Amino acid sequence: MPKALKQPDIDEFRENLCLAATRLFAERGRDGFTMRELAADLGVSPMTPYRYFRDKEDIRAAVCVRAFNRFADALEAAYSTENDALSRSRAVGSAYVRFAFAEPFSYRLMFELGQPDEARYPAVREATARARATMTRHVIPLIEQGILSGDPKLIGHVMWANLHGAVVLELAGKLDPDCGFDRIVGTSFRALLQGFAVRRS
Repeated sequence: MPKALKQPDIDEFRENLCLAATRLFAERGRDGFTMRELAADLGVSPMTPYRYFRDKEDIRAAVCVRAFNRFADALEAAYSTENDALSRSRAVGSAYVRFAFAEPFSYRLMFELGQPDEARYPAVREATARARATMTRHVIPLIEQGILSGDPKLIGHVMWANLHGAVVLELAGKLDPDCGFDRIVGTSFRALLQGFAVRRS
């Protein structure tokens, strides 16, 4: 009979399991490995993961929730460090890039692979919604201060889509080195700010 584990031990193992699963999901896809392979990667018996999660989809949901919440934490912290609208927007963008490059496996799992069923895993829906809000809220002060004009949610999504594309291309090593990631992102956001800028008569 397995010995009873204390909560800190349970939490630590779940976290280690999620870290290993994040890498395997990103490298092999949702069906590219088995629970037995995950257990071997962790150096535990094949049945051990089932003591903590029902199945692989349960693990994938937990991994997504953790990733989206860490991501939202990073963006919210960046937002709160600045006072003026433009600095806040830049800080959020920088935090986005830092997270993506520091945690590429998590980033891929969050945005490039099919997501767990949100009806079955409401925590995934909540974490995703929280992260989406942190990626667009920085536009509201830009509009309130008369810097930009338009629908803040739409503008936020346009900026997000632009940055995501550059991040994915950089992670894949597909950007032309003559242009460079920072130059591409800086140029595109200057163009977006100009395009959405309030028209002065």
